[in-house]
Amino acid sequence: MLLTVDVGNTNITFGVYDKEELTQSFRLMSASLQTSDEYGVKILGLLMYNGVRKEDIDGAIVASVVPNVMHALTGSIERYLGVKPIIVAPGLKTGIRIVTENPREIGADRIVDAVGAYEKYGGPVLVLDFGTATTYDLIGEKGEFLAGITAPGIRISARALWEDTAKLPEIEIKKPASILAQNTVTSMQAGLVYGQIGQTEYIVNKVREEAGLKGMKVIATGGLGSIIADETDIIDVYDRTLTLDGLRLIYEKNK
Repeated sequence: MLLTVDVGNTNITFGVYDKEELTQSFRLMSASLQTSDEYGVKILGLLMYNGVRKEDIDGAIVASVVPNVMHALTGSIERYLGVKPIIVAPGLKTGIRIVTENPREIGADRIVDAVGAYEKYGGPVLVLDFGTATTYDLIGEKGEFLAGITAPGIRISARALWEDTAKLPEIEIKKPASILAQNTVTSMQAGLVYGQIGQTEYIVNKVREEAGLKGMKVIATGGLGSIIADETDIIDVYDRTLTLDGLRLIYEKNK
């Protein structure tokens, strides 16, 4: 079995693959630093709880946008699972050719999403990842990484509201019944969710206009992506496991 690990700014997401099938997935918070032993014990516990023995894991791959967790995390995988993980970094075979001004600036998570979207849906494709940041990455017909747009994610915007204002409360991020809000909480929810929908539709349409790519598909992923995908026809597919699938595909190209 293969362990895939996506280290984001908010969560570390793990996936366990039996060949091409994602059999289990689970998460840890990435905000607090931990030792390799702490990571190891938690990973083993989550694997066991989900019915996976450590002996079943014979490979691992990690993509990270949080450098300061990598030493402890990869050390825990080596020590507690007995496998040396592949790290998504420049020089790894991905099948994606980056043609932006500085290819090394493109984050590992965006490369992984690009691989997942291109291999599963073909090109041209625009990949939307609704994570801590909301990213829009354009992949050409032949697998070229053509452009990327980065915007504040919904959680970043929400946190700015309740941390930088004196009276606005911390709220659950969800779509309210109506944009015509009648109280503070639904007012914030309406601004956050409908604002993100509007941003998404405008950016996707602007990309279509400037790129001029016929048949461009729009694929969304990320924790809050389902909220947005359900509310707009601009997104063709919401793929919850796109990043983990991209990691599996990169592993298979490099194992």
